[in-house]
Amino acid sequence: MIKMNSIDKIFRTEEIETVALNSIDFHVAKGEFVAIMGPSGCGKSTLMNILGLLDNPCGGSYQLKSQEVSKLKERERTKHRIGKIGFVFQNFNLIDDLTVEENVDLPLEYLSISRSERKRLVAEVLTRMNIAHRAKHFPKQLSGGQQQRVAIARAVVSSPDLILADEPTGNLDSKNGQEVMSLLTELHKEGTTVVMVTHSDRDVSYADRVVHILDGKVVVEKFKEV
Repeated sequence: MIKMNSIDKIFRTEEIETVALNSIDFHVAKGEFVAIMGPSGCGKSTLMNILGLLDNPCGGSYQLKSQEVSKLKERERTKHRIGKIGFVFQNFNLIDDLTVEENVDLPLEYLSISRSERKRLVAEVLTRMNIAHRAKHFPKQLSGGQQQRVAIARAVVSSPDLILADEPTGNLDSKNGQEVMSLLTELHKEGTTVVMVTHSDRDVSYADRVVHILDGKVVVEKFKEV
């Protein structure tokens, strides 16, 4: 599913050069659930941005579903993201002026899907996420846990092959956090590949494998004990 070899990412200003990723190798099998951990500034977010085709590496190879994507132009990266990669963020990233169902419908608007089919898919995923009763509400009318359910619904409504979750429970209490992780686990069991950044030892327990990053390099990999 994901094959990254010798990935480098360097940020430069006139006076400073910062190495965010240092010849990193990172592989994820189809259907795997991988958690990424590491201290602030270690390169986790930079890695997720490259995984999600939001940015290109400075060097190395990135194959997504056997296709080299490390040097794509921005428009090409966007085409590859649509319908194939779902994003879940710590801060939800919902659009305040859109209702719940309108937020969830956004990824489908870029696909060749009829309005009636989009409506059906949105209703279906909102029911699954137990948030259908809030379909006409706006994000500010929801609790944090409800907003994250909407964010997950938006991420999965197009049935993507890959979900990238960046601190998905970071702004939630323990109860809502566990519910969100249960939803991600259900999707994983159905065959969706999940890559998650987290600082939570509790959330890590849901993953098949934990990758620890330090100074832009993978330093430890641990597999779940069966």
